[in-house]
Amino acid sequence: MVAAAQRAAGVSALVCSIVIPTYNGRELLATCLASLARHRPAHLAIEIIVADDASIDDTSAWLAAHHPDVRHVRLARNQGFCAAANAGIDAARGRFVQLLNNDAEVTAGWLEAGLGPFDDARVGSVAPLVLMRRDPERVDSAGDVYAFFGRPTKRGHGQHATKWLKQPAGKVLGASGSSAFYRADALRLVGGFDLSFGSYYEDVDLAFRLRWAGFDCVYEPKCRILHDVSATYDHTNPELQRRLSRNAELLFWSNLPTPRLALAVAPHFAFLAAQLVYRTLRGRARPFLAGKLDAWRRGVEIPSRRRIRRELAHQAVAPPRFPLRLAPWSEHPGPPEQRRARDRA
Repeated sequence: MVAAAQRAAGVSALVCSIVIPTYNGRELLATCLASLARHRPAHLAIEIIVADDASIDDTSAWLAAHHPDVRHVRLARNQGFCAAANAGIDAARGRFVQLLNNDAEVTAGWLEAGLGPFDDARVGSVAPLVLMRRDPERVDSAGDVYAFFGRPTKRGHGQHATKWLKQPAGKVLGASGSSAFYRADALRLVGGFDLSFGSYYEDVDLAFRLRWAGFDCVYEPKCRILHDVSATYDHTNPELQRRLSRNAELLFWSNLPTPRLALAVAPHFAFLAAQLVYRTLRGRARPFLAGKLDAWRRGVEIPSRRRIRRELAHQAVAPPRFPLRLAPWSEHPGPPEQRRARDRA
């Protein structure tokens, strides 16, 4: 009945497109799509798009058999998270887009709460309160912050959810890509995700470009998502650690406004030195250094990246604002075991 009502309403009435990138994640998709079916609001016209990164686990056949109302966008070859997400965004017809990981579940009222802040035309993205699915009393993300010396951080990661449930809605740098809401026009203006990131920190890079274009991001604790943190990646993989190290470096040199970049260079290299000591003591220095070298070899790309951001500022909907600061300890991961889970770069 819901699907028929949406078809009758017509494509132009679509409020939100929910884009779920996936690669060989059929079992994860089953739980994710079941939560969407359970909590899907009948009064809002939405579409669900599975952006399939050339899976080889019969995702196509399974979707056709069990979820015929879900739009299936399949890439011809495996290209990584950013490419799959962009393919889903390109196919989206809603005025707003929610990017949802295949290892996430939505909760009751999530869509209405997530769309509410967009009443303000300056809001380009919304960050839900993302809770750990295996331990819903713990926070995965309450939006993203960025320390000026080059450290992206999930607000509240590993902390008890009680504090963050009581936090009022407010502005943050960006939203975690596991469940972020975006204004579709804003996404298209800034060009979606940067394919060179592949995965990890691509959401922070996008948050910066939205900032350059004059958009704000709002944290909305009434919108709650359950996320099986890092279920789709093995963080002990040296190649993944290398990519994380590279992406963190590209993020720093590409996105900071020039005056702040000049002030941040010395603290940034001090931070890299501290990271190197930390990883050396744990036998993880090799992929860390390799990733930094990968980024520095691509240094010729930095001027063009920075030019793109200046061009976004020239056509911004409002003067860009950058809430870059050394986030207080309360916004950093808490217990050591949780801190290690986030210490990726």
